Amino acid sequence: MTTALIAEDEPLLAQALQADLARCWPELKIIASVGDGPQALKQALVLAPQLCFLDIRMPGMTGLEVAQALAEDWPDDGPPFPLLVFITAYDEYAVQAFQAQAVDYLLKPVQPARLQQCTERLQKLLAQRQAQPAPQAMQAAMEQLRALLGSAPAAPQPRLDVIQAGVGSTVHMVPVDEVVYFEAADKYIRVVTADKEHLIRLSLKELLPQLDPQRFWQVHRGTVVQARLIQTAHREETGKVTLTLRGRPEKLTASRLYAHLFKGM
Repeated sequence: MTTALIAEDEPLLAQALQADLARCWPELKIIASVGDGPQALKQALVLAPQLCFLDIRMPGMTGLEVAQALAEDWPDDGPPFPLLVFITAYDEYAVQAFQAQAVDYLLKPVQPARLQQCTERLQKLLAQRQAQPAPQAMQAAMEQLRALLGSAPAAPQPRLDVIQAGVGSTVHMVPVDEVVYFEAADKYIRVVTADKEHLIRLSLKELLPQLDPQRFWQVHRGTVVQARLIQTAHREETGKVTLTLRGRPEKLTASRLYAHLFKGM
């Protein structure tokens, strides 16, 4: 029996999708239906469904953020990574751009004929996965997610040259070139240089478009490192990569999703 999770913050739409799935795929078992991103992530990790239907815009975390977090947190020795279907209210132009990737999309309101196409495609993909070694299936999933995240770039913004980190009545002017890495910490970002740390009240999602992607590499959903200050990258059997840094004693982990950045020349 194939299992699935539905994450949709509009209850009527969630109920309608579940009913439509029951009609076109009677063998499919919905093991959870949740209404926000954090619950989608939590339940997916606990229940390990084979499919996840994720609304793009949900409270707490978007569907894309849930997908990225799943890729980061999926257990190395766990079951196969779920196939992801995104449910979106974007216009047709955006949907066509997303459909160019190897992950399916459903446009709200979901049409029965389109859902039928989607379920047929999912059944074929599941059958192909059964004939695929687990590492290859995981690698294919990571490639899909990288393409997906790259298909929805943030709007370009002016590049930051200086980080203005406020502490009480004092503002510390930290040149971006001195930053070794940025790390998300609750509602703040840790700005780590060779000898100091600062906190700024900003999300990584807001900061990333202001950084030069050639200089600052995202290596985890909560970590961005200045590439020239990475000293070594050691690939683990799990697919993750351990990074050592110039000027800092700690080691950072690059997730499987970003391990492709570290290849010998």
